[in-house]
Amino acid sequence: MFLKTLRNISTPVKNLNIQGCSICFHRRFSIIPSGQKNLPPRYLGQPSPFTHPHLLKTGEVTPGLSQVEYALRRHKLLSLIHKGAESLGTSDHAIIQLSHPTYYMTNDIPFPFHQNTNFLYLCGFQEPDSILLLHSIPGKSLPSHKAVLFVPRRNQSRELWDGPRSGVDGAVSLTGVDEAYTTEEFRHYIQKFKDEGCTVWYDSEPVVHPRLHIDYMQPLIAIKMQSNNTVQPVQKLVQYLRLTKSDTEIELLKTAAKVTSEAFISTMFSTKAPVDEAYLYAKFDFECRARGADLLAYPPVVAGGNRSNTLHYVKNNQMIKDGEMVLLDGGCEYSGYVSDVTRVWPINGRFTGPQAELYQAVLDVQKSCLSLCTPGISLENIYTFMLTMLVQKLKDMGILQENSNQHDAYKVAVNYCPHHVGHYLGMDVHDTPGISRSIALQPGMVVTIEPGIYIPEDNTSAPSRFRGMGIRIEDDVLITEEGPTILSADCPKELHELEQIWTDH
Repeated sequence: MFLKTLRNISTPVKNLNIQGCSICFHRRFSIIPSGQKNLPPRYLGQPSPFTHPHLLKTGEVTPGLSQVEYALRRHKLLSLIHKGAESLGTSDHAIIQLSHPTYYMTNDIPFPFHQNTNFLYLCGFQEPDSILLLHSIPGKSLPSHKAVLFVPRRNQSRELWDGPRSGVDGAVSLTGVDEAYTTEEFRHYIQKFKDEGCTVWYDSEPVVHPRLHIDYMQPLIAIKMQSNNTVQPVQKLVQYLRLTKSDTEIELLKTAAKVTSEAFISTMFSTKAPVDEAYLYAKFDFECRARGADLLAYPPVVAGGNRSNTLHYVKNNQMIKDGEMVLLDGGCEYSGYVSDVTRVWPINGRFTGPQAELYQAVLDVQKSCLSLCTPGISLENIYTFMLTMLVQKLKDMGILQENSNQHDAYKVAVNYCPHHVGHYLGMDVHDTPGISRSIALQPGMVVTIEPGIYIPEDNTSAPSRFRGMGIRIEDDVLITEEGPTILSADCPKELHELEQIWTDH
């Protein structure tokens, strides 16, 4: 499986123009796992095979993802750095990733914690105020390295309020890193990386953890800026690795999409006229969590009537009237991987003639775009195709004049669909944002396809029968050698399927 994963990553990395990467990814890697050290017989700061055997198998750090897979990710990152570092002229390297802090909604009331996904991708550790250090080993060449975690000290008083912490022993035994220390000890450990002969790889923009950055990284960066060996960014390299999913990651994404599809169906079944947007929000949230989702992937859009023309409408606090449609853009997070699906349906169960006409136009465009999700085609290519199709559909519906020249027609299409056709999907909803949408899609990548047409009620240039309607249809798509696999295919979107749900209800 690991050789297959390496092959999957090799091609997109070549397309991304990282010098030397195609060679390093064809080398045979030898990953020797440290073995599952004895887990402490207690609760840690996250589920473990000891406390949650229903979620994790022996050797897994997070559900479905083993110590070996996390070690392989670190190994591949160091291989990329090894090739990229030849021009720097240094042999010592230190890669530093910070966790997220705990954020507070007020005073001492915390928001639910959500880990920095680049940090999580490399070690699987889910506690705040932590640091991952990957550093080269004297006398050995990269990708050989040592992985070290710095984690919050166990504190009986704080654990009384906040819950258990993994501590140094729990961090090593759960994640399989080589060593672990308390976060405070990083201050002493970091001294060895101030030397001009050591290249530090760290991202100061955006600042992931303000306090750790100020306390530890800012002084180091200041020293490095005075030398010829400045701090190098690493975020884009991690995103290159995250772009192509392993077999296990794909299974988690499939589950997230399946949970979301089932939650959509249950939410559709519960729709009535009139209905409060807040009720549909709560229903969708419940149905996702009831099926095993950890949380929603993002604040969902539950927009009735004309509000569907506000692309990121998240107030979700209005009544949807009889005869109006609702646009629900929602997804869940399942074991660190997310879904992103959008559906539109009439809350009384029957599309009017104009609603059906506009909906079918968007659906036709979406299905044609989905068919293009094949290796070698880019999201940018699909976007251009989407605009071309939208121009024709707008002409067919009388929204755009038949004799419009191509330039003006494209400008109109962009006005009616002001967003891109899709984005990459993975641990984040808008995953790997540093990766261009103009690179060729490759097997193992996952994207969304989401064309739309938005006609606000005050748009007097559109036929009156369409005013106040906004329609977007979105699915999650896995790129394979055989063609696109629609991960959210279980979620109904044909006109007759949506109306049948109301009939069955």
